[in-house]
Order: sequence, then structure tokens, then C-alpha cells
Amino acid sequence: MQLANPLDDPAADPFAVAAEAAATIAELTGVERHDIALTLGSGWGRAAELIGETTHTLAATEVPGFSKPALEGHVGTLRSVLLPNGKRALVIGARTHYYEGHGVRRVVHSVRTAAATGATTMILTNGAGGIKPHWTPGTPVLISDHINLTGDSPLEGATFIDLTDLYSARLRDLARSIEPTLDEGVYCQFRGPHYETPAEVQMAKTIGGHIVGMSTALEAIAARQAGMEILGMSLITNLAAGIQQTPLSHEEVIEAGRAAESVISGLLAKIVAEL
Repeated sequence: MQLANPLDDPAADPFAVAAEAAATIAELTGVERHDIALTLGSGWGRAAELIGETTHTLAATEVPGFSKPALEGHVGTLRSVLLPNGKRALVIGARTHYYEGHGVRRVVHSVRTAAATGATTMILTNGAGGIKPHWTPGTPVLISDHINLTGDSPLEGATFIDLTDLYSARLRDLARSIEPTLDEGVYCQFRGPHYETPAEVQMAKTIGGHIVGMSTALEAIAARQAGMEILGMSLITNLAAGIQQTPLSHEEVIEAGRAAESVISGLLAKIVAEL
């Protein structure tokens, strides 16, 4: 029986699959190397059009290890973008979330593929809930650190990676040089797909969290393993449960992302131009 995804084979080498994916991207685009990579979460998609000229767009399903996103708001494509400075960006609109149940290898495959294409900078974005009450929907914030509440890791075996400075202070300073009002906080990745309870949000706050969501942390760990410099950014699409007094909904997240898209995508494009 042929497996639908090579990463579903427990005997597969995930780094070999990433190398094969990178080779496929190079073959289909004619672009030998990409310099930076961006994973665009809910609300961030328009940045792909603003950072430069998209010369090639691939359906994620054309590339080994990738699959169609299960979540509305993710486009299911990989783009090769020519930046004004002549460098290349790989824009990932095909995020696999942990809650889809495909395993961590598939969650971090996009990051490992980006590294295999040559990218040394990884920009991870998401839509998330905010714990700080002054963060109104549509507020972009920098991720300064994370708390991984999935109970899982992309690292296998006796692989020990230092995460002390996982989210680059240099890149956060660069972002604030463009937008000095940018706040920052600690991102908590929950397993999902259910939203957090008010008690869980209070737990996250007590242990030092400011942002709650269902992505990014596992990807950041894999990016660090690959030796990449990481910038993380969240779009606050809603206040978290118990901070916000009305019920949460996915439609609210999508709508907040649409409303803020032009502003935050423009900001991200300016940051990319300065990298």
C-alpha cells in the first residue's frame, strides 16, 4: 500500500524528505536557493503580495511531504518571491497544525524544507488570543519566547538543542525600529483544536504567558535545530477566554484577520525589506 505522505512512514528520514521537497521546489521554480522563509498564518496572507514579485506559485500537494491545509485562511501554496534586493523568499501558505493528528514531523516539515532550500531566516506568524487586556483585536505583537504545552517535540532521540534565545532579539529590535509601538509577549502553544477554557488561560497567565494559540512553538524548535534565525509575530484576533467576556468563534478569528490584513501585512513587508 502506498502511503499518502512519505512522512507517515515511521522509518522515513524527515530530513531526507525535506531535502527531496527542497529539490522539487528548485526544479519546479528554477530557483536554486531561497534566503528567507515566511509562514503566513491567519491574517498575514497579503504580505506575500507586498514583499516582492511572486515568480512561481506551487500547490503544496506538488511537493513531497506537504498536504492541503485543513484550516480556512491558509491558501495551500508555496510561493517563490523575488525581493527588491535580489534575494529570494519562500512563502509558506500550507501550515499543518498539530491538532490535525498527522504527527510532529508533518507539522515542522515546512520549516525543515525551508532550511533545505537554503533559508537562514524563518519568520513565523499566526493569529492568536491575547491575555493582556489592552491588546485589542487587530494588534500585532512580537513573540519574545514560548511555552510549549503540546507535550511533544520535533526533536527525536538524544537531540539536545539550546532554546535560550530562540526568538531573535536582533530581529525583534529590527521590527521595533520600523514600528516602535510593537509590544511583545510569551506565546503558549496549546494542542487544540478546542479553544482554551478561562481556567487554562489563567494558568497560562500564571506561568508567564501572554498569547495563546495552536501553532508556532513546535515549528520554532525545528527552525532552531536547523540553525535558522527566527522572528515570531502574532496577530491578536481576540482576547482569550475569560479575558474576553463573549464566546470565542473561528469566524471571529478570520474576520479580525481580514480587518487587520492590510496593516499587518504592510508592516511585515517593511520588516522583510530591512532583513
